[in-house]
Amino acid sequence: MPQPPIVHTHRKPLVYALVWASLPAATLAQEAQPTVLDAIQVSAERGEPASESTSSYTAASSRTALKLALSHRETPQSVSVITRKQMDDFAQTDVNDVLEGTTGVTVESVETDRTYYTSRGFNIDNFQYDGVGLPAVYDNVQGDLDTAFYDRVEVLRGANGLMTGIGNPSATVNFIRKRPTVANRASVAVTGGSYDNRRIVGDVSGAVTASGKVRGRVVAGYQNRDSYLDRYNNEKQMFYGVVEADLTATTVLTLGHASQTSDTDSPLWGALPLFYSDGSPTHYQRSTSTSADWSYWDNVQHNSFAELSQQLGGGWQAKGSVLRLEKDSDSELFYQYGTPDRQTGEGLFAYPSQYELNTEQWVADAYATGPFSLVGRIHELVLGATWSRSETVDESRYGQGIGTALPPLEEWTGSYPKPTFDNGISGSDWTDKQTSTYAAVRWTLADPLTAITGVRLTWLDSEGVSYGLSKATRYNAVETPYAGLIYDLSHNHSVYASYTEIFKPQTEVDRDRNRLDPIDGVNYEVGLKSDYRAGRLKSTVAVFHTEQDNLAEAAGTFDNSVDSYYRGVDGLTSEGIELELAGEVSDRVQLFAGYTYVDIDTANGHTAKPSIPAHLAQLRATWRVPGTTGLALGSQVRWQSAIRQNQGTVSGGPNDGQPIVTRQSSYAVLDVMARYDFARNWRAQLNVNNVTDEKYIESLKKFGTSAQGFYGAPTNANVTVSWTY
Repeated sequence: MPQPPIVHTHRKPLVYALVWASLPAATLAQEAQPTVLDAIQVSAERGEPASESTSSYTAASSRTALKLALSHRETPQSVSVITRKQMDDFAQTDVNDVLEGTTGVTVESVETDRTYYTSRGFNIDNFQYDGVGLPAVYDNVQGDLDTAFYDRVEVLRGANGLMTGIGNPSATVNFIRKRPTVANRASVAVTGGSYDNRRIVGDVSGAVTASGKVRGRVVAGYQNRDSYLDRYNNEKQMFYGVVEADLTATTVLTLGHASQTSDTDSPLWGALPLFYSDGSPTHYQRSTSTSADWSYWDNVQHNSFAELSQQLGGGWQAKGSVLRLEKDSDSELFYQYGTPDRQTGEGLFAYPSQYELNTEQWVADAYATGPFSLVGRIHELVLGATWSRSETVDESRYGQGIGTALPPLEEWTGSYPKPTFDNGISGSDWTDKQTSTYAAVRWTLADPLTAITGVRLTWLDSEGVSYGLSKATRYNAVETPYAGLIYDLSHNHSVYASYTEIFKPQTEVDRDRNRLDPIDGVNYEVGLKSDYRAGRLKSTVAVFHTEQDNLAEAAGTFDNSVDSYYRGVDGLTSEGIELELAGEVSDRVQLFAGYTYVDIDTANGHTAKPSIPAHLAQLRATWRVPGTTGLALGSQVRWQSAIRQNQGTVSGGPNDGQPIVTRQSSYAVLDVMARYDFARNWRAQLNVNNVTDEKYIESLKKFGTSAQGFYGAPTNANVTVSWTY
């Protein structure tokens, strides 16, 4: 067996400068003249305040961009924070709900139980839990992931290679878990609504010992719901338990485990054909589904973690954490492929398959942060290392009857004999290993001027096979530098600029089944950040520019297969602007507003990804009605501009050779809510979604030679009654 390629990268002058600038300050301080400084007092909190304790649409700080707790204006990149208050107000019970309401993020629901996400035109694959995580194995989320466990979700847009090792210029999604409280708290929320939706979530937190040195929290939930889609049903069970203990006055140990099952009957695998054989667009009822009545897709996720935090004195602290993430997927699925005839509806064919997937990921991260003095100023240093191992095993067993002609979708009832799955077998078994070290310094250059410099060195090693293809790859000491600059214009306004490089290995293969070379490029961002109302209202104006080479683009499917092959595209640029305003507009109004414009072009200036909207906007707000006790009203709207997908050309008939283009016009989805505190500790809330009953296609993301899609949910409503102690 040939040895995997070993890639040795060459250091650049900028990398040398960043490494030197990020060295432990003690070395540099020895060369400086001793300086007598005024005494400073350093204090540290146990952690950032939980957003659930503030009932705010903003958070005080974020650690997603760096291991330091940086405020809104101290972070030289765009960061959106979806707080617990926002999730509760608009019943954002799953990850898709949250990210649909996040500035600059597109939720690509290509099927009912597998979702992709994009930001600034590129796939989001970096998902973290309290700042620790690994890229998603297949760049997607499987199952209906619930938000009951999380205090907030932080979304850092742009490349984040300094903290992840992979400089993907889309975004990093960081799920911040709920933590135990010293005070005793309890809540129960019961929901019922459209499509026989039934949901209950309980949350209990408080001190385990009389001294409060040991604290615990348990969150548990259950949901069962049907759908506007024919035959679809989803059942979820959620559990999260966490214990936090003060081992000493300066040492805190945290242990936690979360698990969720998401079991679906009659899911979509693939979706509806979007054009007829003559090239004209299809039009189906929103309830139309290609699923079989025997099909299912069950997903289980286990998330275990341990953390040890140690205060070291002088404002320094060290933290070590271990994360284990396991995902199991078991399914028997039914896919329909082909192109229907406009007159008869015939032309679709069966593709049944049985599929199992198991991924197990381990991540260990350790770092130390603290202040140091140099040339009369106080700066902050971060030093850390990360080790990770990801194992993926999956298996596809193909069903008998592939290629069987099916009736028109207008007549499809899901009735299809369940086949035996012995018509061939294929799969994957590979392991990814990653080791990295990182260093960063937040330099206080002058009273209004701060700089951040840093670099990460990453070693990657993959081995194994995937569907007959070797995954053997090795990269040594890949450098990911980072630089940022923040200048305070006044007490309320700051301007910033940041730069980072992009490096991302790819698993996609070309027509000859060879893996594509890694993506590489650069990411720039400049912006203005402001605070109002004593920091309770925050705004961001950002301009970004990204250049990438060798980005994978679907170029077709292998013969006698639905598997895609890809080609690398050079000279791809993404640039645009982002605007965001979040927080307390007045004593009675909370608001979150975001707008994104993105232009993605090829080297010759052509639009590269027309299926991604050039314009995205979100606006949601709640208003506590004056003159009433406990009445609040709110609404949210998300709007996107028109998108399209090139689907090839017509083959045969009077339109032979004509291009096929699927279009989705611009649209807006409006949701409203009303909440009333009708008794002490009791409240009722009504959420009505898609009030105008807008009909739209969820996604035009392309797989292989063409895209499929299905429609978003029509008008629906839910009522939640909750008790809080």
